Amino acid sequence: MKKAEPIWTKDFIMVVLVNLFVFVFFYTFLAVLPIYMIQELGGTESQGGLLISLFLLSAIITRPFSGPIIERFGKKRMAVIALAVFALSSFLYMPIHDFYLLLALRFFQGIWFSILTTVTGAIAADIIPMKRRGEGLGYFAMSMNLAMAIGPFLGLSLVKVISFPVFFTIFAVFISLGFFVTLLIKIPKGTETGTTVFRFSFSDMFEKGALKIAIVGLFISFCYSSVTSFLSVYAKSIDLLNISGYFFVCFAVTMMLARPFTGKLFDRVGPGIVIYPSILIFSVGLCLLSFTNSGWMLLLSGAVIGLGYGSIVPCMQTLAIQNSPAHRSGFATATFFTFFDTGIAAGSYVFGLFVASAGFHAIYLSAGLFVLVSLVLYTWSRRKPLSLEAEGNVSIAD
Repeated sequence: MKKAEPIWTKDFIMVVLVNLFVFVFFYTFLAVLPIYMIQELGGTESQGGLLISLFLLSAIITRPFSGPIIERFGKKRMAVIALAVFALSSFLYMPIHDFYLLLALRFFQGIWFSILTTVTGAIAADIIPMKRRGEGLGYFAMSMNLAMAIGPFLGLSLVKVISFPVFFTIFAVFISLGFFVTLLIKIPKGTETGTTVFRFSFSDMFEKGALKIAIVGLFISFCYSSVTSFLSVYAKSIDLLNISGYFFVCFAVTMMLARPFTGKLFDRVGPGIVIYPSILIFSVGLCLLSFTNSGWMLLLSGAVIGLGYGSIVPCMQTLAIQNSPAHRSGFATATFFTFFDTGIAAGSYVFGLFVASAGFHAIYLSAGLFVLVSLVLYTWSRRKPLSLEAEGNVSIAD
């Protein structure tokens, strides 16, 4: 029996570490910057929120262009440049005390964050053996989910015991370590062309093969935005704020426990065996969250959502890459996350419009039911064009 090609090579471990560094930084600042804005700069809650929103907006705007940029200049080169600029700009948080300059810094960093997170995903896909890509990208995505639990917990714990200048210094040095790790990553031969003609047409900014599954991802992230945007406020409204931080810990634990099994199922049986049940589990978790009235229910809903949502996203990212030509992995990754980020932004806005009048319980219940639309959309995304159906007499491939 032929031995399976290894996933956890030196280069894969390093790209996972880089991704972990970047997303720990991202989620830490997501939690801490609004506090910094209010406590240190004397700003308002809306100004703190704008520091987060503008970062995400610049990332969304940049995402469609990141694929052509990466393929034009090369993945390794752009990974090094993007992380170098991102790390150097992180040292500017210390001297800047003006709100508008801080906004400009956030917008600037969002551009490089978008390029950086696109190129690390493309590099990971190139490093992972083709037959184990579902499993491998699942492990890679786990670094993002792990950062989601580590970042806010670490940031909120540190600002209680250290000053903000020291906090900014620590994390500027922290993200700089990721830059040095990036220098050591080796790109597989044949995947680093860097010769693509530099154009900004629709076909060059978006990968056609990834569009359908990216649309499904948009619906998933739209519903998940209700968790990222309002969980802490919801927990406060039901007197559970003191344990709300552990929601994402439970999320991360179930996600990490399930990931080795879901990745192998994806590769050996097919994506449908993972995605259909995961969407249903995600729906149950959101509905459970809507009825939460105790600590154990909040933590249980976090565990269920982690099991469902945490299994869906890496599978869909893998499909986006698998449905695209090998040399366009950067375009496929950019396309998927353009739609995914748009879903997060749109969901935060839409749910925010209705939460005051409808209440949190209605919002989470609506999100739990709405996510079931993804079951139909996923089936549609796997349907082959009519011409292919006529040739192969097969309409759906799971």
